[in-house]
Amino acid sequence: MSSRYDVLVLGGAGVDTIVYVPELPLPYADSYMIRPGIETRAGQTGDFVALGLSALGLRTHHLDMIGDDPAGDLVRAFHRDRGIGLTEVPLPGGTRRAVNLVSPDGRRLSLYDDSRSQESDRLPEDLVRSLAAVSRHAHVSITHPCAFALPQLREAGLSISTDLHDWDGENPYHEPFAHGADIVFVSATALAEPERTMRRILERGRAEVVIATAGAEGASVLTADGLVHVPAVTPRAPVVDSNGAGDAFAAGFLFGRLTGEDLDRCALTGAVAGAYACTVPATASDAIDRAGLVEAAAAALTADADGARVRRVTDRAPSAHLGAGRIIRRGRPRSGRTGTSRPCTS
Repeated sequence: MSSRYDVLVLGGAGVDTIVYVPELPLPYADSYMIRPGIETRAGQTGDFVALGLSALGLRTHHLDMIGDDPAGDLVRAFHRDRGIGLTEVPLPGGTRRAVNLVSPDGRRLSLYDDSRSQESDRLPEDLVRSLAAVSRHAHVSITHPCAFALPQLREAGLSISTDLHDWDGENPYHEPFAHGADIVFVSATALAEPERTMRRILERGRAEVVIATAGAEGASVLTADGLVHVPAVTPRAPVVDSNGAGDAFAAGFLFGRLTGEDLDRCALTGAVAGAYACTVPATASDAIDRAGLVEAAAAALTADADGARVRRVTDRAPSAHLGAGRIIRRGRPRSGRTGTSRPCTS
């Protein structure tokens, strides 16, 4: 039976308030006068992964708990205006909120409002099962309700991905996600020993591939066959903000995976999508489309003067079907502002 959705995104819907600051860390002062100022917009990790996947032509649906409040209206409008399907479950504590401090060089510090969530928050099991039954793949945000949805997704036979974000490798909260997904993304930022953590995920869970992103240093991809380093891609426009780059990387990687690409080229499409996100201001919501991804990936393969990317990532350009407007249908597996251009993947 064919699936209605290529990807079911669970969790990660919310609203961010973007505050541009003169530097990070921000020195103590009674007050600051800032420009371009403060702006509130919808778009947290699940929203941006869904946006990235949809922009690349994958049939995407988003499921999450959202409040009956103005912030929830922003989330609903975000999906409606971009043609992304949304199934919402009432969130009694109100829509999730965060404040992002953004420095002139595009770095970000996020402050998450943890008061919105309650221990009893759940995604209804029957609803999860019904959406999983018509989906090929599930991308699961690391929010509390999503941890309880993992068993239903596994029962449905979907492949599962998750992003552990800035996990330190020790916090047990992340372990159900780390050990319950087939594809695991994680930022290397807080990992004392990234490779050791990646190997532990591979050994203790069901993961087939673990990807650790490290910003301008690129990313590492670990499978049972070994560890491969993927160089970062230099954006084709000035870097203005790293907000959403990790979500874009995940979307680009999953696009490659779901269109039949090998892991090397999945990593390349992820790096290209992440680099594009670094050129988008935090106050905007945009993602690279399929044609742009194919063009930028081809350019990235020839950009390295020493040919390192060609040797380490792929020995040929992305295969033709990347830009052919078709998606391979396969059975479910069992299991602010510097004006500079620099590499950016997360």
